[in-house]
Parts: sequence; C-alpha cells; structure tokens
Amino acid sequence: MLDQHFLIDPRVIGRIIDYADIDDDVVLEIGAGTGNLTKALAAKAAKVVAIESSGCLAKDISDLKLPNVDIIHGDALKVGFPEFDKVVSNLPYSISSNITFKLLRYDFQLGILMYQYEFAKRMVATHTTRDYSRLSICVQYFADVEILENVPKTAFRPQPEVKSAIVKIVPRPPTLNVLNKEFFFDFVAAVFTQRRKQMKNAIINMFQIKSRTIHGSHCDARKIVNMLPRNMMCKRPGELSPEELAILSNMIYEAIS
Repeated sequence: MLDQHFLIDPRVIGRIIDYADIDDDVVLEIGAGTGNLTKALAAKAAKVVAIESSGCLAKDISDLKLPNVDIIHGDALKVGFPEFDKVVSNLPYSISSNITFKLLRYDFQLGILMYQYEFAKRMVATHTTRDYSRLSICVQYFADVEILENVPKTAFRPQPEVKSAIVKIVPRPPTLNVLNKEFFFDFVAAVFTQRRKQMKNAIINMFQIKSRTIHGSHCDARKIVNMLPRNMMCKRPGELSPEELAILSNMIYEAIS
C-alpha cells in the first residue's frame, strides 16, 4: 500500500501482541509491510495469513521463511479472506473504512487494529458527541469497539502526518432491532450527509435524492414525516441515538413497503 507507514517500535508491537492474547489462533494480518508485526505474530500464533499488495514486500516476508506464515500477494479489498480467529494489523489508513466493513462480514473473535486517531474516535463515538457519525453507528451495529492506546508518530517509518490509535473490535450479534439492515444503513448514510439539517428536512431530501430506489414521491415523503415522532423530527441526526434512528428507519420502511 502506497500510504502505509511501517510499524517499527518493538514496544508497540509487543503491546499489540499482548492485546491480541494469541493462543493457538489463526491470525489474519492486512498490510504486512516489512514483516515486523508478522514475525511477532508468528511467534505466538498457530498460523498467520499475511496479506500484502506490494510484490517486493511480499517476497521479502516470504524470504524470512516463517513456517507458519501464509502470504497472500494481493489487494485486501479484493481477495477473499480464509477462515481466521483474530485479525491483527497495522492498516493502511486510506482503506480503513472499506476494510473494516469487509472484515465485519466475516466471523471472527477479536480484532486489534491500528487506525488514524481521528478515524478511531469516530468509530467509538456516542450520540451527542462531536465525533458521532455514520461510521459510529454502522461499526457499533456489528461490534463493541474501544480505543486501547494512542501511538506516537515515532513508532512508524516513514512517520505519518496524523496521530494513530490501536483499536479493539469484538464482534457480537446486533443489539438494534431493525426490520431491514440494508435500508437502515442507507437511511443512516442519507441523513448523516445532511447532519446540519433537522431530521424532517433530511428525510424529505432523502426521498428526493433516492427517488429511483425508494418508492414514494416528494408528497409521500411529507406525509411520512408527519407520521413520525415530532420530538425526533426537530432534532438533527447527530442528536439521535442509534436506537432512535432504528425506530425511524423501521417506521419509514414499513410505510414504503
């Protein structure tokens, strides 16, 4: 990955290994880079599956001849993942969102992942906080997330311009009751692109923008808004909890189905 900053600090690598609590696990590593983390994982895991997009770096790791490391040379967004128990990675920051949601489609026990700090703050944010976003809601739909520690720029080479953080992800069954998951995610995405608007206006605009995929007209949207709880319609998206957004999503989905 062109934007990857290689983790070189053995103390940070050691703490990542401790956080992962590896014991006879199959570990997936995305963006193996120069293999510093790969070697530490291989010393603990039953097997490491290391994905690296650079052919030169993939060959360098192969040349280490670590017997329990399988190397996949390819784009992590395009290749299929084999079965794994845990994912432990210093992720390329440009793919953070897409790779996280790809991972959450898989069945695994634990993720210990390095992210840009600002991205990590949005992952763990709760409603009414400044960092609360579509990302917060969608990630927390699938998993419990926690920032474990901030990591200084000096832990990487080349040094990134942004701060970094180690995040713990523990997948679990969804706690929100939604009638249609894909509609809920589309609804959240639509209203959070208009986060400064009141919900009533954001929903009307959603119907206008998505008129080809949502059954209903501009008039229908106003009728639906009038059916929704008034105390929610005057709030902005960031002021509503995931549970309240799920209620609205379900009511709209029922109205247009």
